[in-house]
Amino acid sequence: MRFSWVLLGKTVLTVLVGVVVGGVGTIMHRSAQPWGLVLSLLLVLAAAATCRAFGGLVAWIGFVVGLGGTVLTLSQKGPGGDVLVPAGPKIGLLWMIGSFVLAGVAMALPRSWFSDRPRSARPARSGQPVVPTDVVGEPGAPQ
Repeated sequence: MRFSWVLLGKTVLTVLVGVVVGGVGTIMHRSAQPWGLVLSLLLVLAAAATCRAFGGLVAWIGFVVGLGGTVLTLSQKGPGGDVLVPAGPKIGLLWMIGSFVLAGVAMALPRSWFSDRPRSARPARSGQPVVPTDVVGEPGAPQ
């Protein structure tokens, strides 16, 4: 793989997206239980798929690095003793593990879903006649 300034820029941008998604999700996953968690995990899935479509594997890795760094940093005890992801409730564990699992699911999606190449035309099924179209495009119109 050759160095590209465009790819580096996309990767830096997706790291920032990962930081924002990790911060928002870590703060909001406990807001309205369980819907805050559900919406936060859906945000991770949507952002991870978008980052993969935007820049491929390298950009997706940047997203995961930003997400993971933010989630793990915000899970630590703060200077005043505050904790955003307490060890007791299971919802914090579901957020930490679920965010990484759904980011992995976005990476496991088929490559063809993110391709810009047009698909080839389907061949006609055997036994069915191909209906010609005229200049206007209406099938079966008299010529």
